[in-house]
Amino acid sequence: MIKDNFALRLYTRVARLGSFSAAARECGLSQSQASRIVADLETELGVRLLSRTTRAVVPTEAGGEFLARIEPIMAALDEAEHSIRENGELRGLLRMSMPTSFGIRDVIPRLASFAERHPHLHIQLQLGDRRQDLVRDAVDVAIRLGRLPDSTATAKLIATIPRVIVASPDYLARHGAPETPDDLLRHRIVGGTAAAVPTAWRFERNGEEAAIRLEPHFSTDENEGAIAAVVAGFGITSTSGWACRRELEAGALVRLLPEWTLAGIPVHAYFPMGRATRAAARTAIDHLVAVFRQDLSSEPMWPLTTKAKRVQA
Repeated sequence: MIKDNFALRLYTRVARLGSFSAAARECGLSQSQASRIVADLETELGVRLLSRTTRAVVPTEAGGEFLARIEPIMAALDEAEHSIRENGELRGLLRMSMPTSFGIRDVIPRLASFAERHPHLHIQLQLGDRRQDLVRDAVDVAIRLGRLPDSTATAKLIATIPRVIVASPDYLARHGAPETPDDLLRHRIVGGTAAAVPTAWRFERNGEEAAIRLEPHFSTDENEGAIAAVVAGFGITSTSGWACRRELEAGALVRLLPEWTLAGIPVHAYFPMGRATRAAARTAIDHLVAVFRQDLSSEPMWPLTTKAKRVQA
């Protein structure tokens, strides 16, 4: 009978990452320690779980079947441990994945009170606009913006954030401000992840609709880079109102075409393990849903400084 849960957890990480060294770093071990623990587990089970080569570490047929069976059990153990804590305090490691700009500007500030309530929970954020393999990277919950992709993961809507079209006062002084969506065709466009979806340039006003196809003159694979480019005067972009809130408040950016409505940006949480999702991930997302709902209903969404208003006039 296997008595060491740590050995099982370590094995799942080695199998998912395909690397002893990567799994060892996650668990605070040396590579040799990790290799020895998994080897002892194989000896205890009497079967080889991993095929080791100089290029990769992959589960054997028996190892793959074992992995599929023990991962939900590990999640269930975490759930059981949490359920018997009288104060509901969360412990252990919570891995969350999300786009860089959204994580820095919107999620981290709103997670502070959650972290304060659970001081023994280690929250690890993986920031990046490129989507990850949630199972391989052991992500407990991923936050993603935009349309819901085809996925076997369980998804939950966190919020729908209004979208804006913005440019810098310097760019507008040189090129003028667009007065209609069609005017955007004559401007330089900055492309980022938030501007790459089909609804990014779809406008509505009093029942009138306008969908503009625009090719970027400058693009980046992270939304934070797109905002920086627009502030620098590269051109105009479409992004979420919160992604550029600081710049709007400071007058570094100006909101364009305010009389037109754009489709909001849905924000979803993805739980890669479905019903076996850890309690910490669900609780963190429930916290964010509540905070976002409150902020969307109470905060002014489009702060415009005197400087920004004067440029628009």
